[in-house]
Amino acid sequence: MLIVFTGSAIFLFLVDQIYQIISMIQKLAANAKVNLVYVETILKIIGIAYIAEFAAQITKDAGQGAIASKIELGGKILILAMAIPILTVMIETIIRLIPG
Repeated sequence: MLIVFTGSAIFLFLVDQIYQIISMIQKLAANAKVNLVYVETILKIIGIAYIAEFAAQITKDAGQGAIASKIELGGKILILAMAIPILTVMIETIIRLIPG
């Protein structure tokens, strides 16, 4: 219980810095005229990775290594599912660039 509280307290302490980083990335994407849908998707993917890692570490600390492995697998599958639209656009762009 102490580990969960400490981890949550650290996360809450860093929320302001995380918000500043996200807003900076969004401003950079807007200046570069990058579609914000892609930036938001990438930020969601990063969030899933951090949350899955945090949850896996908590379950490992609780002595539940098997559950931690399942959490990590679930996080990876969610990341892959969210990345498919971006990968599709990248592949389509590469195919258009190849002369044929």
